[in-house]
Amino acid sequence: MSPTLLVMLVMMAVPVAMVLTYSTLSNVIMVKKPEFVGIQNYLTLLGDPIFQKALGQTMVFTVTSVLFHLLLGLTFALMLNSVLLPRIAAALFRVVYILPWVFTASIVVILWQLLLNPNGVINYVLETLNLISSKVEWFSNPSLALGTVIYINIWAGYPFFMISLLAGLQGIPSDLYEAAAIDGAGWRDKLFNITIPQLMPIILAMAMLDFIWNLQQFPIIFLATGGGPLNATETIATYTYNLAFSKREFGLASASGVILFLVSAIIALFYVRHQKARD
Repeated sequence: MSPTLLVMLVMMAVPVAMVLTYSTLSNVIMVKKPEFVGIQNYLTLLGDPIFQKALGQTMVFTVTSVLFHLLLGLTFALMLNSVLLPRIAAALFRVVYILPWVFTASIVVILWQLLLNPNGVINYVLETLNLISSKVEWFSNPSLALGTVIYINIWAGYPFFMISLLAGLQGIPSDLYEAAAIDGAGWRDKLFNITIPQLMPIILAMAMLDFIWNLQQFPIIFLATGGGPLNATETIATYTYNLAFSKREFGLASASGVILFLVSAIIALFYVRHQKARD
């Protein structure tokens, strides 16, 4: 195991230890001899209105994304698993629905920037249907930007749930549904008393993993808005990046990264405990 342990030490343990150390120092890297400031960087962050806003928006972004990933993934998985759908059609739909998961973040963002451009397809369709009277600035309007980024993230991430839940659905014994049908159960009874309980271990595991991933989501937000306009889409990930590489406040950025790391570690601990209990 020594090669693996060495790689983990160099790639994970050392950087984490360095960031933890940097978070207790004054503006490290930019100062030749940084001073030890203890928890002052953390106190400065917690008192920063932009950090507070970023923290709240991170939770909104994460919870909304995970919830809709689950709902859309389950909906499409149920459709693809239906016996009413021909096998060829199911294979075709499976390819189409998984495409967002195949695209990189840059392609996803560029695609939606073209579609949501003020002169793009989305505004044209909405104007044609008389749903809007003027062109909408989806990324530049502070009241719409966060919702737009969340929508893009939902579109890009739901296939992970769909494929995983589809595999779970195909593993549920058909005898359970046959017995329920004999007892007179309808589709709603089968869904809530057989399907969802059978899928619950998969749902919980994926929800916790997806929560961690979306909590740290950076590429889509940064490429789409950079945290703007007016910090309307600022999350902890973009806030940390901007502190480090725009403002050169590496001590504060390290403290922000540690906070994000601790929140992710707590969720990861629950995930590991769930997996052990499941085993």
